[in-house]
Amino acid sequence: MSAPMSRGRKTGLIIAFTVAAVLLGGLGVWWFLENYKRVPEQIDLPPKGEASYNPLYALKLSLRDAGQRVESRQRLRLDEHRLKPADTVLMMGDLRALSQADADKLLDWVARGGHLVVTTPSPGVAIDDADVPLLTELGIAPYDDLPECMGLQVDKLPHHDEFCAGRRFYFYDEDVRVLAAWTEENEDGLDYGFARVGWGDGTVDVIAELDFVQNDKLDDVPHVALTRQLLQPNWGKRGTFHLIYSADMPPLWKLLLDHGWRALLPLALALLVWLWMRAERLGPLLPRPPMDRRSLLEHVQASGEHLYRYGRRATLYAAVHDAFMCRLRQRDPYAAALEGPAQIDAIAKRTGLSKDEVEAALRYPRSGDRKDFVQRIARLLQLRRKL
Repeated sequence: MSAPMSRGRKTGLIIAFTVAAVLLGGLGVWWFLENYKRVPEQIDLPPKGEASYNPLYALKLSLRDAGQRVESRQRLRLDEHRLKPADTVLMMGDLRALSQADADKLLDWVARGGHLVVTTPSPGVAIDDADVPLLTELGIAPYDDLPECMGLQVDKLPHHDEFCAGRRFYFYDEDVRVLAAWTEENEDGLDYGFARVGWGDGTVDVIAELDFVQNDKLDDVPHVALTRQLLQPNWGKRGTFHLIYSADMPPLWKLLLDHGWRALLPLALALLVWLWMRAERLGPLLPRPPMDRRSLLEHVQASGEHLYRYGRRATLYAAVHDAFMCRLRQRDPYAAALEGPAQIDAIAKRTGLSKDEVEAALRYPRSGDRKDFVQRIARLLQLRRKL
């Protein structure tokens, strides 16, 4: 049998374990601090609010911070927003959706001193002169071939490319006043990536692509410089910059007819196949039901008279009662599931008869009373007809 541990030895062990735990904890903290350091990490969060649907939101804030008056909206809506001579309108939408009336209104406003910035339609679709009335008025025709990048050099920054996905254009009207241009030579003449056209007292900027003014690309220095030059004509004239990020969209039915038929046609065929699969199959015509046979009716009547004559009225009443309950279960399952006064009350409400009449019809006739038997059978038949 071992001797008990003394109080002094226990205290010494506790102190030793405590010192060891403190040393191990300190060693662990030292190792963690030597191997890990706190460093900042920047995480780009998804856009919220207007920034999630307005690609020109960053440009809007930049112009507002620069002291300019700016409005941003999805539709052009010239009737609701009156344009002033010192205003600037930047449109990112497809010009093919711009009507002839709106194009004339915009050019009239530009002639009074406005500044309009538009893009050529995206490449890949052949365009006629009638498809883009605004460009037709300016004597501009877009090319149909695939686009090529155009070089951009800003101060000592690395070489930058622009208009890689935009459609270049050319002028077929020699009388147009081109105030500034960004061009490259080809075999037929000049390819324009940007042109500033004088129109009355104002200017119209036609550019192959405007992706550099969108939220995710405006923080690049070359894009900032290019945007500032693009908005120069009416800068500081106390006008308003109207940023239109969707232009005038055509009606939904026109979009569906032009672009949605590829999806609507297979869906319509799938719907027709589903309806055909779910349709009711019509088989051969049913034969004419047999006519009532007099001999069968006479047999049924004779059987009833036989049972009645030999005192089997309860059997006859039970058959009529069962027929009534079968009809009740078909027409009103809830009432058929009830019992006693609740069932009588439900049947009375459905048939319109009084509770006393229903109760008298459902009660078995008195034994030996022929008149009572006939009355109850008649009432049961009346109840069955009213269900």
